[in-house]
Amino acid sequence: MGIIKDRFKVKADKVSAEIKEMLKEHGNKVIGEVQLSQIYQGMRGITGLVTETSLLDAQDGIRFRGYSIPELREKLAKAPDGSEPLPEGLFYLMLVGELPSEDDVHHISSVWQRRSHVPNHVFATIEALPLNTHPMTQFVVAVMALQTESQFAKKYANGLNKKDYWDAVFDDTMDLIARLPRVAAYIYRRKYKSGDHIQPNGLLDWAGNFAHMMGFEDESFKELMRLYMTIHADHEGGNVSAHTTHLVGSALSDPYLSYAAGMNGLAGPLHGLANQEVIKWVFEMQEELQTNLPTKEQIADYVKKTLSEGKVVPGYGHAVLRKTDPRFEAQMEFGKKTYA
Repeated sequence: MGIIKDRFKVKADKVSAEIKEMLKEHGNKVIGEVQLSQIYQGMRGITGLVTETSLLDAQDGIRFRGYSIPELREKLAKAPDGSEPLPEGLFYLMLVGELPSEDDVHHISSVWQRRSHVPNHVFATIEALPLNTHPMTQFVVAVMALQTESQFAKKYANGLNKKDYWDAVFDDTMDLIARLPRVAAYIYRRKYKSGDHIQPNGLLDWAGNFAHMMGFEDESFKELMRLYMTIHADHEGGNVSAHTTHLVGSALSDPYLSYAAGMNGLAGPLHGLANQEVIKWVFEMQEELQTNLPTKEQIADYVKKTLSEGKVVPGYGHAVLRKTDPRFEAQMEFGKKTYA
């Protein structure tokens, strides 16, 4: 089946057996109590599913299979002459549950390179959209156009044994991950670079190739993409996009349909769109104050004004974290190290 798929199968079979045994012995155990306010206010604090790959700790931030972000930056394999982890290494860790060797990481890079071909009809679908269409909308439409390539959908239609569902879903997932950088870079170049597209470089790693296709050839930006993709690769199962992907997938919708659904959730201003809303809020503040360097007092007054108008200050406040997000700290450290 392939080295990674074989190892994942061993891991999955072991976990499946453990879950069956746990349910057999403790299936009637009651876990916690649910209050009416929790039901009406976003399911906060309600245990809805178990997510093995990552855990959000209120003090330590996100941990992947128990490893903190500083630990991952130290332990995961890096690109030649690079200092930041390759996302392929974190993918292996989440999939198999063990830290990968450099050979394992490079193997995943080569597998994704081989699976990265995007059919022409996907680009044609993107081009059919108005140029002013939001990039996330273009992205979701492109993923839906890719759904024609779903191996799970085809095999299920032809009669697929239930025990083999995972196999086709695995292949769909690997194909989708491999193709996403090409699609995202195409949309970026279409919207912001006059459609001057850049072909992929099959010799580069997953994130490095994404930077290349966006048009950034300096190694520092490739390193930034490697770091960024690693530390944002997973975020438990309880946020909107992850929960939605799980929910839609539970109906046996293939990975393309499930991922597109999750991305529609991510597009909301209280989730992924908050990144854009932060920049918009800052620009609006600078314009109203007529300065690019407002004082602390001016910023404080503008924040109060925003809140008094019944609006939120985007990007501030976290339902769980009680300390500075280590993802922010990692990016800040990278910025100081690289550009100071």
